[in-house]
Amino acid sequence: MPSLKDLKNRIASVKATQKITKAMKMVAAAKLRRAQEAAEAARPYSQRMSVVLANIAQAVGTDDSVPRLMTGTGQSQTHLLVVCTAERGLCGGFNSQIARFARDHIRRLQSEGKTVKIICVGKKGYDILRRDFNALIVDRIDLREVKKIGFANADEIGKRIIALFNKDEFDVCTLFYSEFKSVISQVPTALQLIPAAVPAAEAAPESAAAIYDYEPDAGEILNDLIPRNISVQIFRALLENVAGEMGAKMSAMDNATRNAGEMINKLTLSYNRQRQAQITKELIEIISGAEAL
Repeated sequence: MPSLKDLKNRIASVKATQKITKAMKMVAAAKLRRAQEAAEAARPYSQRMSVVLANIAQAVGTDDSVPRLMTGTGQSQTHLLVVCTAERGLCGGFNSQIARFARDHIRRLQSEGKTVKIICVGKKGYDILRRDFNALIVDRIDLREVKKIGFANADEIGKRIIALFNKDEFDVCTLFYSEFKSVISQVPTALQLIPAAVPAAEAAPESAAAIYDYEPDAGEILNDLIPRNISVQIFRALLENVAGEMGAKMSAMDNATRNAGEMINKLTLSYNRQRQAQITKELIEIISGAEAL
């Protein structure tokens, strides 16, 4: 049984930890608001970009001018997985959920006889995936020094992916990230980047039907638009991850603060009981000694 001094020291230690977790919760809550606004602001742009691509792709059809980034190599043997996670921990199961989702996808592809390559964006995803798939990791992108995620960071990642595609290093590229829903809900998501997963264009009513002329031609527009779309989708994924990380961290630190409070109550109860027992023991010894005299 620990002594009174040990219990007192432990109570003080847990109280100090509780102050830290409470402060981290407040910091995460402050960052979450800005991150959520940024993620929500990026969604309409990325969705509109997909609609524009769909309209141009519909106009081009199967023209030979369609870039390879949209049509792909014609095969699906080699898959590149871009797994985006956080750079730091203390955010509950946020990172492990994305890594688990990517791990299941990797094993499914391997069971089908496919070749898998991995690019890790974020330290935590790299630390998790390298335990089982270290030989498959071809690149690792570290954003720990980046205080605020910008489009330039996503564009750099996009250019690396396109460079690998131009070297025929893979056939299909899929992006993994966590879509922010709420503070307690972040959904692991997979998005195919190459070949471009273009949604079906919405059919316009006959009265609103129009024929568009593209200047320059649609093929040149796609050559410029598709690499930009890849960077835009990566940028959105990074912003969604930041918002999800802050939400998960806020929730995790709130749970840690409440758990610390419960632990403090239990330790205080044990301390008081042991102290009372010690006082009672000393009183009995004094009374017994006085009666012996």
